[in-house]
Amino acid sequence: MATGSQDVANQSTELLDYNLFISQPALMDATPKGTHERLAALGQRLGSAEMFQLGDAANRNPPVLKLFDRFGRRRDEVEFHPAWHELMRTLVAEGLHTGPWSAPGPAAHAERAAGYMMWAEVENGTQCPATMSYGAVPALERQGSEYRKWLSLLKSREYDPRFVPAMGKRGALMGMGMTEKQGGSDVRTNTTFAVPAPGGEYRISGHKWFFSAPMCDAFLVLAQAPAGLTCFLLPRFQPDGSLNGLRLQRLKDKLGNRSNASSEVEFVEAYGTLVGEEGRGIPTILEMGVFTRLDNAVASAGLMRQCVSQAVHHARFRSAFGKLLFDQPLMRNVLADLALECEAAIVLAMRLAAAFDSNDEAEIMLRRILTPAAKYWICKRAPAVGAEAMEVLGGNGYIEEWPLARRFRELPLNSIWEGSGNIMCLDVLRALNREPRSRDALDVVLSSAKGLDVSYDRFIGKLHTELAKTSELEGRARRVTEMIALSVQAAILLTRGPDSSARAFLMSRLCEGAPGAFGTLPGGIDQTALIDRVFRVL
Repeated sequence: MATGSQDVANQSTELLDYNLFISQPALMDATPKGTHERLAALGQRLGSAEMFQLGDAANRNPPVLKLFDRFGRRRDEVEFHPAWHELMRTLVAEGLHTGPWSAPGPAAHAERAAGYMMWAEVENGTQCPATMSYGAVPALERQGSEYRKWLSLLKSREYDPRFVPAMGKRGALMGMGMTEKQGGSDVRTNTTFAVPAPGGEYRISGHKWFFSAPMCDAFLVLAQAPAGLTCFLLPRFQPDGSLNGLRLQRLKDKLGNRSNASSEVEFVEAYGTLVGEEGRGIPTILEMGVFTRLDNAVASAGLMRQCVSQAVHHARFRSAFGKLLFDQPLMRNVLADLALECEAAIVLAMRLAAAFDSNDEAEIMLRRILTPAAKYWICKRAPAVGAEAMEVLGGNGYIEEWPLARRFRELPLNSIWEGSGNIMCLDVLRALNREPRSRDALDVVLSSAKGLDVSYDRFIGKLHTELAKTSELEGRARRVTEMIALSVQAAILLTRGPDSSARAFLMSRLCEGAPGAFGTLPGGIDQTALIDRVFRVL
């Protein structure tokens, strides 16, 4: 009997209404047990159909710039779809923006990282205002009581989207502006300038080519002051309640990250206040950057996990050539390899997040070298994972109404944002060359697995040989950074992970001539165990 085109068969179901935490043992094992009950409850809330639908709606209905009101007065306001506001309301209520600062604890940063990793699976356009606010708090706290009210608003669990002066709101969010047309990553060439004014304020004029999250209540920006490049806080409104001199020019038409607004801006004698010392703008704003780079790695790991979960789910339902994709040896190799890459990203990001919870000097020094290394490697691997996962779904993976297209468009951003790959690798070299204690802290982590596996010991030896070649080290910075990231991932899996994951990682990532394509795991590996580590069917 003939069937019509409306009779649907051999398609997977939607992956909805599942617990994002307890369905991934790799993340559970990477977080302190004292956080599991709260994270499991969060994972259940975030895995709901409603949350995934909000993410889809926010991307289908991007923000709109409103430059003027109907009377012709400047507004410079960004309007968002209700789905965006509901997402942000939930994110803020869950403390996924500044939770470790409002509710500190022995594992506050690690718990937030695990929570945000799950959040990124749902919708990562919200990362920009969330992570900027997260990173702004420690920078402002160094200023003493001057920014007490701002800190209180940033730490609030209430999302208040009203376009009104922040001092009359229940909560606030922070954005950032560093990049200019002529400089890009080289912010020392910035031409925006700040002129001191009476009362300790400054008047700032110039532009920013990328102005992150222009709907926020205030921004940390860099401008040239009399003593050199300096960090300032620019609020949307002046102290008298009038609009500040921030003239939004246009919203960026981006490849992905469509639910979020990014803009160009002109400053016209904008009111600003000093953050840190004049001439110390780069160190001041980089304190914010340390936390945002952590989030780049965390969010990329979360996006990878959602891509792998969708691929595995599809393969468990879709049949081809007489049997399920999941039961076909080559497809299972691909899925297991993707899952292994995802687990390695999870453990590296979570090990880095744990270092932010410690006041131990060695852990602080480890952050210095591991933050750019993890940011580089995880963000670099993420688009490849997304592309391979999309291929598992075939043509469906390339269609916008299916779940992987917008994740794939989102994946390259974290590699570019907060310093692209070369910037991260050069930062790793600076840590190695200028801060010997950071190299000592790295050696402590790598030594923890010494003697557990011959191939690991051999790889660490090669890393030390690379580091000893001081000539032309800059030209080899990517290879050195890659080896550091792989070494730390291997050490964590050897000392804390299951034998199946550690063995597979050593055999496929640390071997001579390791292949670039996924689906090339050697024989003798428990592929089902690898897949279940990242997406376990409950």
